[in-house]
Amino acid sequence: MAGHSKWANIRHKKAAQDAKRGKIFTKLIREIMVAARLGGGNPDANPRLRAAIAAAKAENMPKENIERAIKKGTGELEGESYEEITCEGYAPGGVAVLVEAMTDNRNRTISEIRHIFTRNGGNLGEAGCVAWMFHKNGLIVFDKGKYSEEELMEVALEAGAEDVKDQGDQYEVITDPADFLQVKQAFDERGMAYDMAEITMIPQTTVRVEDPKQAQQVLRLMELLEDHDDVQKAYANFDIPDELLQSVSA
Repeated sequence: MAGHSKWANIRHKKAAQDAKRGKIFTKLIREIMVAARLGGGNPDANPRLRAAIAAAKAENMPKENIERAIKKGTGELEGESYEEITCEGYAPGGVAVLVEAMTDNRNRTISEIRHIFTRNGGNLGEAGCVAWMFHKNGLIVFDKGKYSEEELMEVALEAGAEDVKDQGDQYEVITDPADFLQVKQAFDERGMAYDMAEITMIPQTTVRVEDPKQAQQVLRLMELLEDHDDVQKAYANFDIPDELLQSVSA
């Protein structure tokens, strides 16, 4: 199974804990604010804002919180001003890591992200060093035991998805970011339950990590990056064998 799926699944399982600490809401509010600032407060005319609102609703964010974040983004209410930054680097074993962050202090955030890389056997690289290895797509993941590939393919392609991939015990539906919400809605309307649905960065190549110590370092680095208050998402192209993944992430 490709690295993005493995890390996304681990991150998905951590989400309940993160939600308890309020981290999920904080990150979603920042995304809504930035999306509204860049593309306006009308979700019908702003696909990024529409996706951000859908993600917030999926986490049961109260409607008033969403509306307040939109107004802060458009300037109707006073609020913090965040800028988007991307950091790129390598984890142990040559694993490529792409970090998306939102910050009100660029230098502080980059310094702290660099520190996380260095303390965990990685190194922060120059802009562009790994971004070319990733491609932005919509990703909807289904448990293989629930639906057949044919069932998923029929709905996915009719709704405008690009592909359906067999990934071991899961199927992945891949979409263009612009078509993600309509494909997701097609599954929702048919009552087809998915394990995860998000717009993500998918690695075009993966790096096999079979050394237990390196695998542990890679996962620790990813967890610490995503735990950072300013980091929205972290992506990596590792491919850790399932048995090793279970033992080091237990």
